[in-house]
Amino acid sequence: MPVLHEQQCIPCRGGVPPLQPGEVREYLAQLDGWTVERDHHLLKTYPFPDFATALAFVNSIGRLADEQGHHPDLRLSWGRVGVEIRTHKIDGLTASDFILAAKIDQLGAGPRGGAG
Repeated sequence: MPVLHEQQCIPCRGGVPPLQPGEVREYLAQLDGWTVERDHHLLKTYPFPDFATALAFVNSIGRLADEQGHHPDLRLSWGRVGVEIRTHKIDGLTASDFILAAKIDQLGAGPRGGAG
């Protein structure tokens, strides 16, 4: 299976079924620190040393999301960023959700530090 962060998100137009629980588990095994809620959405919280660094991370996620055409729900607070990902068109998970999660992890490993 190709490395997730090297793949591109595929826009969902609807009409496709969400991943089955077994498929969700296979994809989740390729991520670090993410959890799955009810086989419906991915969750992860990234810690940061301060608000400004967390805000910079949110902005980098925003640029990535626009590039990929796949947009997570983000929660910014002092010292942390919460990320929730699902495919809204089908109200569930697709492979693109896991690809985006892996790409966000790559951002978190960047020079600004603090994520993990």
